[in-house]
Amino acid sequence: MTRLRADFLAGLAVVMPVALSVAVVLWLFGTVSNFTDTLLFFLPRSLTHAQGGAGPMYWHWKVVALLLAAGLLIGVGRITRYYLGRRVIAWVDQAILSVPILNKVYSLIKQVNDAFSLGKKGAFQTVVLVEFPRPGLYALGFITGEHESILDSAVGERTVSVFIPTTPNPTSGFLLVAPVSQVRPVRMPVADAVRFIVSVGSISPSGPLPPGVAPPVEAGDPRVSDGAGLSPRP
Repeated sequence: MTRLRADFLAGLAVVMPVALSVAVVLWLFGTVSNFTDTLLFFLPRSLTHAQGGAGPMYWHWKVVALLLAAGLLIGVGRITRYYLGRRVIAWVDQAILSVPILNKVYSLIKQVNDAFSLGKKGAFQTVVLVEFPRPGLYALGFITGEHESILDSAVGERTVSVFIPTTPNPTSGFLLVAPVSQVRPVRMPVADAVRFIVSVGSISPSGPLPPGVAPPVEAGDPRVSDGAGLSPRP
């Protein structure tokens, strides 16, 4: 029984990652296809769905709908590179923002999307350590933005936004407005930090933390201008 149990656990360790990966891919495919399937509205349901149109959509038509959605996104991205396309996008934005209630939701989603877009160079590109939830304990976080507003005035010095993800689900967490003097940049790739958080600390980062932890960033610190993620201010 001891040998059988060891073999079972060894087999489970091999099969579990594969099974979970396949399950996640299938779940994502099913979730996305719930939206992309509507793109084939111009085709008769008797062609795309089983049981003469009364059943679920055939899987190969789901793939066609997914490819069509990808093509449309590529087309929209290509159009936005030209002046006329940018004008059309701006007109659509103004039209949506003029609709009550919908404008509030759209504005919030657009701001979040802009924060995570490629144009936002500083967002989620710098891994830092902050004392959280109390002095003496450190949590890994990501700088999501810098401030030059009422927040700086209220704190009395320059501040940054730091997102502290929870583990093992990094999609939720805490938002801290931290003084720059209390933020310690860590020279660690973001991917390593995410793996460290998701694995509940069982997968160590590629580089050592202490003593690899950098000292607090001050104004004029050379690390600010060499890619540490914080840009100097006049």
